[in-house]
Amino acid sequence: MTSTPLTVLDLVPISSGSSARQALRNSIDLAQQAESLGYTRYWFAEHHLNPGVAGTSPAVLLALTAAATSTIRLGSGAVQMGHRTALSVVEEFGLLDTAHPGRFDLGLGRSAGRPPEPKAPALAGGAGAAVVNGRTANGLLIPPRFSTAALLKSPRFALQKRLLQHPHAESQNYTEQVGDVLALIAGTYRAADGEEAHVVPGEGAALQVWVLGSSGGESAEVAGRRGLRFAANYHVSPATVLEAVEGYRAAFDDSGELDRPYVSVSADVVVAATEEQARELAAGYGPWVRSIRTAEGAIQFPTPAEARRYPWTDADRALVADRVDTQFTGTPRQVADQLERLRDATEADELIITTITHDHIDRVRSYQLLAEEWAKR
Repeated sequence: MTSTPLTVLDLVPISSGSSARQALRNSIDLAQQAESLGYTRYWFAEHHLNPGVAGTSPAVLLALTAAATSTIRLGSGAVQMGHRTALSVVEEFGLLDTAHPGRFDLGLGRSAGRPPEPKAPALAGGAGAAVVNGRTANGLLIPPRFSTAALLKSPRFALQKRLLQHPHAESQNYTEQVGDVLALIAGTYRAADGEEAHVVPGEGAALQVWVLGSSGGESAEVAGRRGLRFAANYHVSPATVLEAVEGYRAAFDDSGELDRPYVSVSADVVVAATEEQARELAAGYGPWVRSIRTAEGAIQFPTPAEARRYPWTDADRALVADRVDTQFTGTPRQVADQLERLRDATEADELIITTITHDHIDRVRSYQLLAEEWAKR
């Protein structure tokens, strides 16, 4: 039997013809199902200005879900620190921990903040030798890198940043933010002038602090140097997942919270009784990813029929190829085999599963089939 825990990552997707209210109901139901199926954690992502994603506030979603569940750990995957302060985040999660003690993971992300810092030479490109012809030694696909430059320069991205931040505000350095979060929870925060800050509730909260990252840059480095848990995003940036986990491990300092590195890696997954059924259920993924990468904002997730009517161009296919090619779709055995390959290639301690289908019943069934197969491993 495998000892590798599975986590659910939920964006609260809105299906075509549905509504944000129904998406929220679906997510709470899925969390209850995940708890009964033995998933270890249930995380909510944070996204803004997306017609097809209702997951805008992890803290609010976590409060609602905690009230509807009892044992599964709940967390943010991740809070976007680029438009937040350390104090506001610790206060929010301190309130959650007060209401439901010891159940929350505080996942911190750099998203929506400053441009990425240049990577330290020791952390950059460390995985190159492990990949031959686009695959690791055990066959995991590592596709070419996708450039986010056009997306970050888009008017929509600028609008989002403008609406999330006060005029002329500048995001705090992420490494400093993580340090402030840890100090506020520990009750050791001191300002430059020596003034103390004590957060009630928040100080002493029983939170597991995670850092999420997609490369071997600042996020991996701060997670390692602080001895924190690290989650790498294969489902978002499959080309850089090895670099991310290697960067984290290279920077790890066992004088922090943990005495050894602890890594969780995400994968986009659709499971069905047959491979053909799984591919049909996953048909909407390509158009959905395209809408994100063209800065349109995530569309409502289409039905397979709607996806088939989409007028694909060669440019469209190239735009989403890395994400579509690294989505794990198939029977329970096929997908579990792929997840084991991802786990072994990254030496992950946990795996994060994110699944989107148009119909809620198919999404629940995908997680159910995977859990049943995984329990046999």
